Amino acid sequence: MKRRTLDPEASPDTAETGLCKALLAMRDVPEMRALLHDLCTPAELESLVDRWSVVPHVLKGTPYREIHAHTAVSITTIGRVARFLNQGNGGYLKAAARVQRGGAARRERRT
Repeated sequence: MKRRTLDPEASPDTAETGLCKALLAMRDVPEMRALLHDLCTPAELESLVDRWSVVPHVLKGTPYREIHAHTAVSITTIGRVARFLNQGNGGYLKAAARVQRGGAARRERRT
């Protein structure tokens, strides 16, 4: 994580909360895609996409090497995703469950 030497205008928690609110304000997939493309560098976005693409495979219990063969995502990244699925804050699990229930599909249809 980047450390700042000057006092920021807002605390990191406040800035993080602001980012979360901005993400939640997006109404559909095209709006979220536009925000992500504005917010992230191509490499950052690729990393996020890579991590998310392995979630369903890890949840199914697919061996890491098989996931790598299907997604071309590194074994290290796959292991990191698996670790956060098991010992993280629950974000991956909650998002995956909601997508599976169709929450994202409902938003996508609003466009």
